[in-house]
Amino acid sequence: MEFDYIVVGAGSAGCVLADRLSRSPGTRVLVIEAGGSDARFWIKVPLGYGFTFSDPKVNWCYTAEPDEGVNGREAYWPRGRVVGGSSSINAMAYVRGLKHDFDDWETAGATGWGWDTVRQTYERVEHHWEGGSARGDGPLRVSDLSAQMHPFSETFLNAARDLGWKTPADMNEDTCEGLSYFRSTVRNGFRHSAADAFLRPALKRGNVQLIKNALVEKLTFSGTRATGVQYCVGGQQHVATCKGEVIVSAGAVNSPQLLQLSGLGPADLLKAHGIDVVQNLGQVGKGMQDHLAITHHFAANRPTLNDRLGTQFGRMMVGLQYLLTRKGPLSVPTNQVGGFIRSDETQIAPNMQVYCNPVTSSTRAKGVPEVDRASGFVLCVQPCRPTSRGEVSIRSNDPGAAPRIQPNSLSTEFDRWDAIRAGRLLQSLARAPAIAQVTQSAKEPDISRMDDAALLENFRETALTNFHPTCTCRIGRDAADSVLDARLKVHGTQGLRVVDASAFPNVTSGNTNAPTIMLAMRAADLILEDQAARSRQA
Repeated sequence: MEFDYIVVGAGSAGCVLADRLSRSPGTRVLVIEAGGSDARFWIKVPLGYGFTFSDPKVNWCYTAEPDEGVNGREAYWPRGRVVGGSSSINAMAYVRGLKHDFDDWETAGATGWGWDTVRQTYERVEHHWEGGSARGDGPLRVSDLSAQMHPFSETFLNAARDLGWKTPADMNEDTCEGLSYFRSTVRNGFRHSAADAFLRPALKRGNVQLIKNALVEKLTFSGTRATGVQYCVGGQQHVATCKGEVIVSAGAVNSPQLLQLSGLGPADLLKAHGIDVVQNLGQVGKGMQDHLAITHHFAANRPTLNDRLGTQFGRMMVGLQYLLTRKGPLSVPTNQVGGFIRSDETQIAPNMQVYCNPVTSSTRAKGVPEVDRASGFVLCVQPCRPTSRGEVSIRSNDPGAAPRIQPNSLSTEFDRWDAIRAGRLLQSLARAPAIAQVTQSAKEPDISRMDDAALLENFRETALTNFHPTCTCRIGRDAADSVLDARLKVHGTQGLRVVDASAFPNVTSGNTNAPTIMLAMRAADLILEDQAARSRQA
């Protein structure tokens, strides 16, 4: 059967595209997902993402290459391999990003992606639920869960006030500098993923076909026009064709991998692996950006979530509360308070994102976190806009082989100074009177005693990815500096686009799920506009 559109990946972007592109009854859309069903208890329970963090049944479980910038450590990179993609295994933080992030996109060549357009697109995505009242009629539930958060979290807002920081009602406001309660993609006590918000309504129309547990091995071409995909299910190869467009939405790691396997990428790399070159695109897989964060743990002299989740009896009671009411600790993601802060008065805009959580944990066997028994809390800071650029590249022509992920962290002087600034900011927060009053002790390494040199070394030794890879198929001006044009078309090809976080020209200041969904919503507009123009010309 021939389709109008083939979408590779049922993740955050692919689900949006399936919904938007299938609204015309005569349009047939095929969605191909490498993973299986998201009908799993620990996916649906908001606090359950610790159990999917390293579960290969729903997770690609990638490992990056040894990274010189962080003392040669190999970072673990979870990526969703399940219906809903990473929106089914993430921490559910809904963060638009800062206004200048998107104005910078436009400066980088993403014409039409400035803040005014982006804001209007966000408003079409969102259905806000705040204290029992609704705002907006978008498909995605964005909930204010502050009433269910642990009382200890108010301490973090008091600390912000101690330091003269703002405490806006919502970090997604246009002027969102300061600390506030996180908004979360949670609906009625359950995770509200892109699959829930967009894919399931689309599947009910009858003109969308979803194929699960199917690995797309390569795109098919006639010359430089994409004609379909070759995929494998249960060891059997299949080919699907389309008369419209193939849209790759496999994520910042798998999208460049698939392009390279299909003959789109640096010619030398492709030839080295015996792949025929369809288009020599040197930037495929290049330019990767990610957020690195330092996290420090503190013992508390007042009850935190540890007191409810740190014992077997406490977990049993919390589980019973959730099953009976869909409320309580299991209904709220770990990230409770956070926001955007300037590290010092010289910054013209917030350059750090802060996370504050009323719980501490350690990692046990199989990567599952275990909550500590004693009261504790976490302070975390990440530089918002790193300038280091990494790379994703294939290791072979085997579609089942994990690609090489080279982060190149702290490879610029700017990023090394930002690492120090992040440490200083965390020191300031830890010293705020409201925090000092509830701190029993700082767990090692104790950041309070570190000078600049020690702060940089602490960052190198302890910083971890915050799971926000982007830019590996980025939008730009031409093939010399990018992979896509401003309408997300792959340079030098026809009938092919990439729509996911890999398309970001540069990483946004905060969590990347909301911008990815927004990007897909606007991409669908562009695709439908182009289709309408072709129909008029026919």
